[in-house]
Amino acid sequence: MKAQAGDVLRFTGRTVGTPEHHATVVEVLGPDGEPPYRVRHDDGHETEIFPGPGCLVETRRARDASSDRPQREAR
Repeated sequence: MKAQAGDVLRFTGRTVGTPEHHATVVEVLGPDGEPPYRVRHDDGHETEIFPGPGCLVETRRARDASSDRPQREAR
C-alpha cells in the first residue's frame, strides 16, 4: 500500500453492522509512500497506523477528478 498526505484511508467494517470509517493521511512516516502513516480520524484524533487488509486508499487525485465531473440532475 502506498499513500501520500491528503489521501483518505477507508476502513471497511469487518463484521456485519460495523460501519466503514475514514481517516485522512496527515504524514507518511515510511519510505516511498509506504506505512506507517499518521492519520486524522473523522472524530479529530490522530494516530500512527499500519493499515490492514480491510483498508483502501482513496487518493486525492481520484477525489479531485470525481468532483470535476459534471453532476447529473435529479429528475
